[in-house]
Amino acid sequence: MKNLTGKVALVTGSSKGIGAGIALRLATDGAQVVVNYSRSAEDANVIVNKIASAGGQAVAVKADISKPEEIAALIDAAMSAFGRLDILVNNAGIYKGDSLDTVTAESIDEHFNINVRGLLLTTQAAVRAMLAGGVIVNISSGLAQSPYPNVHAYCATKGAVNTLTRSLAMELGPRNIRVVGIAPGFVHTEGNAESAKGMDDFFIAKTPLGRVGQPKDVASVVSYAVSHDADWVTGSTIDVAGGMIF
Repeated sequence: MKNLTGKVALVTGSSKGIGAGIALRLATDGAQVVVNYSRSAEDANVIVNKIASAGGQAVAVKADISKPEEIAALIDAAMSAFGRLDILVNNAGIYKGDSLDTVTAESIDEHFNINVRGLLLTTQAAVRAMLAGGVIVNISSGLAQSPYPNVHAYCATKGAVNTLTRSLAMELGPRNIRVVGIAPGFVHTEGNAESAKGMDDFFIAKTPLGRVGQPKDVASVVSYAVSHDADWVTGSTIDVAGGMIF
């Protein structure tokens, strides 16, 4: 159903994985989509071409949101392409393993610069262009609520994302801009193909619905969160994990 016709959505980090799935779903729902990438224009253009082939509209825009100086240009590019911005999906992020013995200041900065600072500054820039009725979606993780000991920096950033979802919702509510968090469980993506190899059985055993997640599982809940069906939802983070607790 084309319930987002006339809306413009920006999905950060959407050339692959969960972000790509979200971009494709929002386009299917009728939105014009800005596919953001930081490295591979080729991958981003694959998603743009898929959207175009299905009759939708999309553009690819390069910006690394860990670099504050590139964020304003990303929002400007969205406005230039489509003339408005209704939906921001803060999906871009980094995940690297660490332990107390191996974690470094550089790794901590790397995680927080994109997962937290980048998210907050992108939201700041986006809401300056948004009108009432806009929606921010923050992609969190089940690890925010049930962290693992060997991914300290990542888990800490996703805990911060959940907090920001609540605090931003409180600030933006009077402007009728909603903020919704989405916390995926274990999802197969290109990004974790190597790091999670051989882990399917372990995670499936912990998942009541008995399978590994796919990007489309997350995308369908994002589709709900940005639709009018969720007009009374803000400040909450929704688990999309098949019932799994990490």
